[in-house]
Amino acid sequence: MSSDKMLTRIGGLLRQAESTDNPHEAEAFMEAAQRLASATSIDLAMARSHSASREKRASPAQRVISIGEPGKRGLKTFVHLFVSIAFANDVKCDIAHSSSQVFAYGFDSDIDTCEALYSSLLIQMVRASDAYIKSGAYRGETAVRTVTKGYGPRRRTTKEVVPVAAVTARLNFQTAFAERIGKRLQAVKKETEVKAIAEEKPDAGTALVLRNKEVELRDYYSATSKARGTWRRQSANASYSQGARSAGDRAGRAARLGGEPEIGAARGQLER
Repeated sequence: MSSDKMLTRIGGLLRQAESTDNPHEAEAFMEAAQRLASATSIDLAMARSHSASREKRASPAQRVISIGEPGKRGLKTFVHLFVSIAFANDVKCDIAHSSSQVFAYGFDSDIDTCEALYSSLLIQMVRASDAYIKSGAYRGETAVRTVTKGYGPRRRTTKEVVPVAAVTARLNFQTAFAERIGKRLQAVKKETEVKAIAEEKPDAGTALVLRNKEVELRDYYSATSKARGTWRRQSANASYSQGARSAGDRAGRAARLGGEPEIGAARGQLER
């Protein structure tokens, strides 16, 4: 199946998911979309491996993904969501220091899949966190905050119990949502690959093709990436809210693929 046909079929799953209020059906649609993406990725990798001319073969590429305006709070949770999706779809990422951009490295069809999934799941994540904040469920809860004081030999780290603020609840909710989405998509990808290898024709070499694809992407990334240092998804002083994490995890489990083509509406700044 071509990349264009795959995206069209995923679009159909998005519309079906959007039309149901049943969380079990919605979950099935999401997993079906990821299963389709993984199977198509395998098919394209097999096709590339049998290409008669290396010059005509598709090669990894880099694409810049805009996450939001620098300085807006919550961008790290948006990046976390994209990276979680990318990990399940054979795409490597570098993140701008401001968390306003992701530099995605992979085959075009895989990056297309990541953008399609992200554009839907981002809106779901923000809507779900909006509903959680408006419910006031976080009020009355306490959070553990790590506080660092002093410098050098006098540097001390302590933990404080503080009331959960709206921004703390939102950040924890969205972090847990992104983590759950990543686990779900990765499980579907693994299942699809295992099935493809088990059902392959004699001497098809699917496992070897997938390994070669992984190596090709890794080599391209090593030669192309100019990243320095390590991106951290949370600051050292971030507060931890178990209630918000649990709610975000539940929302991630129930998330469906939506049909909204725009993601700009979800890029609001978090409450201060």
